[in-house]
Amino acid sequence: MNPFSGDQIVQVTNPDPFAKPVLRSPVLHTPVWMIAVAQLARLLWRLGRFIARHPVASVIVGTMLTTWRYLGWSGPTALVLVLAVIAAAWRRFWPASWFRLVAVPMRGRCRRWRYLRDWVQVMTVARLVIASRSHLLVPVLGPVASTGCTDRLLVRMVAGQSPEDFGKHAVNLAHGLGALTCRIRTAPPGHVIIELVRRDVLTAIIPALPIPARCDLRSLAVGRREDGLPWTVRLHGTHVLAAGSTGAGKASLLWGIIRGILPALQDGTACLLGADPKGMELAYGRALFDRYGSYESDPAAITVLLEDAVTDMQHRAARLAGKRRDHTPTAEHPFTLVVIDEVAFLTAYQPDRKLRERTLAALATLTTQGRAVGYCVLAALQDPRKDVLTIRNLFPDRIAMRLDEPEQVDMVLGDGARDRGALADQISPDPATGAGIAYVRLADDPDPVRVRAAWVSDPDITAMCREYSPARPPLAAIEPGAAA
Repeated sequence: MNPFSGDQIVQVTNPDPFAKPVLRSPVLHTPVWMIAVAQLARLLWRLGRFIARHPVASVIVGTMLTTWRYLGWSGPTALVLVLAVIAAAWRRFWPASWFRLVAVPMRGRCRRWRYLRDWVQVMTVARLVIASRSHLLVPVLGPVASTGCTDRLLVRMVAGQSPEDFGKHAVNLAHGLGALTCRIRTAPPGHVIIELVRRDVLTAIIPALPIPARCDLRSLAVGRREDGLPWTVRLHGTHVLAAGSTGAGKASLLWGIIRGILPALQDGTACLLGADPKGMELAYGRALFDRYGSYESDPAAITVLLEDAVTDMQHRAARLAGKRRDHTPTAEHPFTLVVIDEVAFLTAYQPDRKLRERTLAALATLTTQGRAVGYCVLAALQDPRKDVLTIRNLFPDRIAMRLDEPEQVDMVLGDGARDRGALADQISPDPATGAGIAYVRLADDPDPVRVRAAWVSDPDITAMCREYSPARPPLAAIEPGAAA
């Protein structure tokens, strides 16, 4: 009995009864009409998919073929001229929608075609191709979002891969795909985003940004991101910690944020409190602060300032309790920004132990209770060690400028930040090319973003003090229990 199925294997007749039987697969002759129907169905399916994915292009091609059929070559030529005029007018009068609907998608598709040429080769050399028993499994390149400076590639990983596998070969991917740097970003399950930086727009110093006509405390422009978009900082509803060694550009960041809230200072919906242990940096723009404290003038001045801010915050919380859940800046209850230039001196290097403990307690209270009632602490420091600032986890948003050691990156931005591409220890110490450059990690986004703060010069600060001043009385002049 033949152990093989007759539908799969046939035995070839051999005149020699003692010869070994030869088993061969049967040859099935498919009718020609069946092959034609299958090919036609496949062609129609591909045509339908193309029309569904590219409806505008399909309409244009159909219109051109129709005009060519009835009008000859003059029809398509006239149609192309009309479309060119419409595109030029769209680009001229509605640039935002043009870039969103036309320029950006077209640029992404062109970049995707460029990457597809070397995709298999790069994935193979980077050891991201998985070999199975019968074939190779290659990660699939999806849509590409391009900004002109960076490309974000959505990649569907092979089952069993993880984003860490791509992160280990980020350097290989950067060189293979022709980019300056490569970073791996989080994506939906089963996918990974490869961010490629093709052009560094942060090499030149950024001059001070224009003072906005209206202050948006949830999106304050202070510089530029690596992808060419504006870098905005959120103040309302959070606290910000900036760390960087000497000369990293922390002063430009502080003054850039202050510059952005000047309209709110002028109309009285915001106020500034300045704690300047060195008595140098914030003193240059002292006229902008509702209240200012310096260790040089009085060792206890900063501690008293912070404790008064806590008292004022608690009075405001008592007034708003049961009336509203979210703070809205008004002249009666203004947004209060507490700027501390060198917080490490207050929490670790302060020689007076009692003042150090009082200061740390006030800061802990402000950072745990102040967000809901319109208080924000903006602190800068040089030494990011845990024993220097024990409450750094109370700052949701963190900024790492140039640091001295690789371990300090994770101290500031959190565990794993450097593996995700936050190379703050490799920022150039040259003021022309590295001052103001930083990596930002927000509370709701674990992926660090490379940015550069605009440089606010001494003449800019002088002009700010001359043209803007708080419209409300200083905080020290308000009686306890009065309007906050």
